[in-house]
Amino acid sequence: MNGVRSRLTYYIGNLVYGANDGIITTFAVVAGAAGAGFSSTVIIVLGVANLIADGFSMGASKYLSLKSEQSVERMHSRHRSALKDGIATFYAFVIAGSLPLMPFLAPSATEDAFHTSAIATALAFFIVGACRSLVIKKHALLAGLEMLFVGGAAAIIAYALGSFVETLIR
Repeated sequence: MNGVRSRLTYYIGNLVYGANDGIITTFAVVAGAAGAGFSSTVIIVLGVANLIADGFSMGASKYLSLKSEQSVERMHSRHRSALKDGIATFYAFVIAGSLPLMPFLAPSATEDAFHTSAIATALAFFIVGACRSLVIKKHALLAGLEMLFVGGAAAIIAYALGSFVETLIR
């Protein structure tokens, strides 16, 4: 268990950042598209394209960022693996970011897919936030609510903008 905790502590920043951004950006795409009245098919296409492209971008950016830091800070004794950090960020982004799309991919997807996606997204925000408490000194409830609030605000903004733009276009 100490080995798992040690690895989790090492990667917590990448995992929280990747997971939170994956959830926020994917749900922002879903919410904006749903607010604009797009079909489930369009939402899936936009969501998957965002998920993979943005996940790769984040992982690659983390890799390049850490490589840059390492070249500047050679005197530090503990060097992180830029490749492993980038991969951790990518996986966290894609796995957590997939959750808002799942209701649209279900064979029985209905008009309620957006509402189910919103609930799944809220739960994901809370769970990822609460998991932070495994390595930070914050109560799980507070850490979960903190991430839920930040992610929820982004989701509300995305939905409102999608709805607003849809009224301008029509």
